[in-house]
Amino acid sequence: MRVIAGSARRLNLKTPEGLDTRPTTDRVKESLFNMLNPDLYDCAFLDLFSGSGAIGIEALSRGAKKAVFVDMSPVCAGIIKENLEHTRLSDRAEILKSDVYAAIGKLGDNGEKFDIIYMDPPYAEGFYSPVLEAVRASGILKEDGYIVAESAKDFVFPAVKGFKVFKERKCGPAVMTFLNVEEERC
Repeated sequence: MRVIAGSARRLNLKTPEGLDTRPTTDRVKESLFNMLNPDLYDCAFLDLFSGSGAIGIEALSRGAKKAVFVDMSPVCAGIIKENLEHTRLSDRAEILKSDVYAAIGKLGDNGEKFDIIYMDPPYAEGFYSPVLEAVRASGILKEDGYIVAESAKDFVFPAVKGFKVFKERKCGPAVMTFLNVEEERC
């Protein structure tokens, strides 16, 4: 796995061993970042279920002003730290070795706001709705920001109060679902 574009282009990244993580392939990552590219420069990026940190690192490499990485695995947190040091992007990054819900709560309590929130949870674990609800309750998504949720091709994305799907793209073996805040109706 490598960084595809930007200041850290072509640098290889470490990935956790075993089957506990599912690294996003370069092909899927390239498709995703072609869609994100207009919104990346100077954005605040949150990478939930970070694994190796490849998605957040790609965002930093392409011009995001900061990225926060969340993963509860000590192994993954260590690999993210190594990858950030290797790519020389540590100065614009923060790693939270934490449960996703606790991290979202902490970020909300600290008044953090993000332009783009990327989530790639274990597909079959049922994280999508509860994580989106936690994001909504915490207020960490900027008013004009959006969430990108990666899922399996055959996954039917749940309707979550307060969010609407505005784009969905198949990228190889995955689907990227883009959500933003649904305007409240009177």
